[in-house]
Amino acid sequence: MNEPHKRLEHSLSEDVQAFLLGTALCAFSVVVLTHLGLITGQTAGLGVLLSYVTGLSFGVVFFVVNLPFYIFAWLRMGPRFTIKSFVAVALVSAMTEIMSRLIVFESFDMTLGALLAGATAGMGLIVLFRHGASLGGVGVIGLWLQDKVGIQAGWVQLGFDVVLFAVALFVLPDLALVAWSLLGAVVVNLIIGVNHRKDRYVGR
Repeated sequence: MNEPHKRLEHSLSEDVQAFLLGTALCAFSVVVLTHLGLITGQTAGLGVLLSYVTGLSFGVVFFVVNLPFYIFAWLRMGPRFTIKSFVAVALVSAMTEIMSRLIVFESFDMTLGALLAGATAGMGLIVLFRHGASLGGVGVIGLWLQDKVGIQAGWVQLGFDVVLFAVALFVLPDLALVAWSLLGAVVVNLIIGVNHRKDRYVGR
C-alpha cells in the first residue's frame, strides 16, 4: 500500500504568485459585475450593493466592510489565516480600483458577463483557498456561529445571500438584473463546490 502523500507548505514565492492571480481574477469579476450593474453573493456582493447605494467605489467599501470580520477570523481561524485574508482583501480592493480605470467595455452581453464574472470569481477564490486565505466576510461568521451555537455555516451563508438578494430587488432598477446576478452567484458556488472538496482536493 502506498503511503499517504504528505502535504507540503507553499513557499513565499508560490504564495505571492497565487495571491496576485487569485485577487486579479476576483477583481476582474467585480469590474464586469459593476459594468453590467449586477451583484454577487457573500461580502463581495454586499460591497457591490453598497457601492451602488452610496456612490463610493467598490474597493473602498469592500475594504471597510470586511474590517469587523477580521476579529472573528482571528478567533476562529488564527493569525496566519487572518493576515493572509487581510492581504487578499486589500489586493482585491486595490486591483478593482486600478482595473476599473484601465478596462473599458464598449459592449458586453449580459448572459456572458454573468457567467464570466461567476467563473473568474470562483476560480480566484479557489486559488486563494488553496493558499490559506479567503476574502473574509460571512463565511468566517458562519464558522464562528457553528462552533458557538451549532448553526451550520452553510445555512448562515445561504441566509445572508437570501437577504442580500431580497434587498437587491429594491436597489437594482430591473428584476432581470437580479436574475442575472443569481446566475453568476450560482456559477461561483458550483465552481467552489466541485473544486474545493476536502475528500478530493483539499488535503488527505
